[in-house]
Amino acid sequence: MGLIERLEAYRAEEERLNWEGTFADYFELVLKNPQVAQLAHARIYNMIMDAGVEQLDDGRIRYAFFADEIFGLEKPLEQIVEYFRSAAQRLEVRKRILLLMGPVGGGKSTIVAKLKRGLEQYTRTDRGAVYAIKGCPMHEEPLHLVPETIRDELMREYGIYIEGELCPWCRFQLERAERGPNHPWSRPGQPFTGRHEDVPVTRIAFSEKHRIGIGTFTPSDPKSQDIAELVGGIDLSTIGEVGSESDPRAYRFDGELNIANRGLVEFIEMLKVDERFLYVLLTLSQEQNIKTGRFSMIYADEVVVSHTNEHEYNAFVGNKRSEALQDRIILVKVPYNLRVSDEVKIYEKLLRQSAIQDVHIAPGTLETAATFAVLSRLEESKKAGMTLMKKLKLYDGQSVEGYTQQDVRELQEEAVREGMDGVSPRYVINRISAAIVRDGVTCINAIDVLRSLRDGLEQHTSITREERERLLNLIAEARREYDEMAKREVQRAFVYSFEESARTLLNNYLDNVEAYCNKTKVIDPITEEEMEPDERLMRSIEEQIGITENTKRQFREEILIKISSLARRGQKFDYTSHERLREAIEKKLFADLRDVVKITTSTKTPDADQLRRINEVIDRLVQQHGYCPVCANELLKYVGALLNR
Repeated sequence: MGLIERLEAYRAEEERLNWEGTFADYFELVLKNPQVAQLAHARIYNMIMDAGVEQLDDGRIRYAFFADEIFGLEKPLEQIVEYFRSAAQRLEVRKRILLLMGPVGGGKSTIVAKLKRGLEQYTRTDRGAVYAIKGCPMHEEPLHLVPETIRDELMREYGIYIEGELCPWCRFQLERAERGPNHPWSRPGQPFTGRHEDVPVTRIAFSEKHRIGIGTFTPSDPKSQDIAELVGGIDLSTIGEVGSESDPRAYRFDGELNIANRGLVEFIEMLKVDERFLYVLLTLSQEQNIKTGRFSMIYADEVVVSHTNEHEYNAFVGNKRSEALQDRIILVKVPYNLRVSDEVKIYEKLLRQSAIQDVHIAPGTLETAATFAVLSRLEESKKAGMTLMKKLKLYDGQSVEGYTQQDVRELQEEAVREGMDGVSPRYVINRISAAIVRDGVTCINAIDVLRSLRDGLEQHTSITREERERLLNLIAEARREYDEMAKREVQRAFVYSFEESARTLLNNYLDNVEAYCNKTKVIDPITEEEMEPDERLMRSIEEQIGITENTKRQFREEILIKISSLARRGQKFDYTSHERLREAIEKKLFADLRDVVKITTSTKTPDADQLRRINEVIDRLVQQHGYCPVCANELLKYVGALLNR
C-alpha cells in the first residue's frame, strides 16, 4: 500500500469515528451495548483484558496488553490489573490513587505511558467507543442529562447505572432560557428548545496531544506553580462580556483534571508537589469531585495514576500531616526486573528504537550485560551454598542442582527489597550505546560491553567506592559466566553435527541404563551379541555432573521414570528433556573435544588441516549460531586464549 492509499485509509477511519446524534440516539446505543457507558476504571480494565491473558508454565500471568513493552514485571502488573478489576466492579478501591513506587528506570513511566497510548487506540475501536455531550470541555457523559428523579427507574427497567452530575458548563447550557440559533447545541435552522433528548452527542477518541480524556501533570517550583494547571481558572478576557466570574462561560475548564474526565490523568512525581495540590487529589479520589473557587463540586470520573521513588515515598509516609492521603493510595512496588531473559528483551526493545542498524551485536553480548545488571539487583541469601549466580539462574527458570521452585519462592520471601536497588536498564543501554558508536566499529561482543560498563563506573560520580568495587566484582562474575558460554559455543561448532553426536551418545547411555535397571543384557547393534551394561560409559557421563557411586542408581531410575512419564503423554525423550542429563551429555562431548579445540584455536601458524577446520568452524558459527565473520574470529581467538590459561 502506497502513501496515497494509506492517507485515504486514514481519512476513511477518521470519518467512521465522526459520529454525531442526539441524546435519544445515544440512549439507544446504550440499550444495545451498555459497555458504551462504562466508567473510567472499567474501560481500562476491559481494555487490558480484551488484549488477552496467558498463564505461563511457572505460574506467572502475562497480560498481552503489556507484553510488547514491559518485561519481567509480572507481579506488579498483576497487582495493577487487580486494582482495575476491583475498581471496575465499582468497589471502594476505585476511590483510591494508584501509586507506582520503585527505582529510577524500573518501568513506572513505561507502564503509565502504555496505559495512555492503549486508551488512545482502544477508544478508536467499537469495543472502547466513548461518546460525549458535544462542545463540553470536560467531555461529559451524556447519561448525566437524565434527571435524578428517574435514574432509579432506568436502573430497574434497563439495568443502566448512572453516576455523576453535569459539569457547570453543561448545566448552564441546559438551563439557559434563551438560546440563539448559533449556539453549539442548536440544530440547523432550529434553536435548541431545552429538551434533554435533543442535546447533541458526538463520539470522541482519547488523545493526550489534543487534551481529550488523558491528562499529564508535571510538578515544578511549588512556590510559583498555579493550581489552575490542575483544575482550570478564570478567563479574565470574558468577564466583561458575561458579567460574572461565577458564570461558567468565564471559566476555563482546561486543567489536567478537567480534560482527563472519563479517562486517565498521570501525576508525575506526585509526592514532590505542594500540599494544596495534594488536597485537590484527596477530594477527587474520595468524593470523585473537583473543587474550584467559583463553583460547587464538579463530578469527575477518572483514574489517577502517579509514580515516585522510594526515598520520596518514605518521607511522605513519615509525614503525619499526609495520613489522610496515605489512606487513599493503592501502592504498587515496581522493582527492577530480576530475570536475565526478560532483561535482554528490554535492551532489544530499546535498540530497535534506535537508528543503529549496521553494527552487529554478537550472540551472548546482551545476555552478558543483562547478567551483570541482574546480579547487581540481587540480595545475598542466607541459604547455605546459595550464590548470587545460582539465584540468578533459578529466577530465570533454569535448573540448578539441588534446588526446586519451592526454593525460588523461599528466596523471594527472604529478600523483601530485592530489585529496589542496583544498576538500571538505562545505565546498561547507555554503555552498550557507547560501545556501538565507537569509530570503526562493525560488530561488538560481550567483552566490548563489559569493558564499556567498567569504564562507565569510573565516570560515575554518584556511587561510593565500596559500591564501585562491588560492581567491578560483578562484572568479573558476568565475564566468568560468559567465558563458559564462549567455550561451549566453540566446542559445539567443532562438532560437525552436535545434535546428532549428542543423540547418539544419549541412545547408548539409555540402552545401558535400561539394561542396568532391569538387570538385563545390552544387544550389540552390529554383532547382536548380548553384553553386560557398559558401566564405564555410564560413569564417564554421570561423573561430569558429580553423580557418585552411591547415587548412580537413583539417578538412572529417575531418567527411566522421566522417559515413562513423557511416553504416557505421547512425547519423545531427547537429550534436552532432562536438564542434568543434558548438562552431562554436553560436558562429556566437550571434554572429548577439549584438546582438539585448544590446539586448533591457539596455534599462531595453523597448518592446512587446522586452517580448514578453523574455516569450517567459522562458517558454522556464522550460518548456525548467529555470528558474523568478525565476531566469529574474535570468539575463536578468545576461547583459544582461555583454554591455554
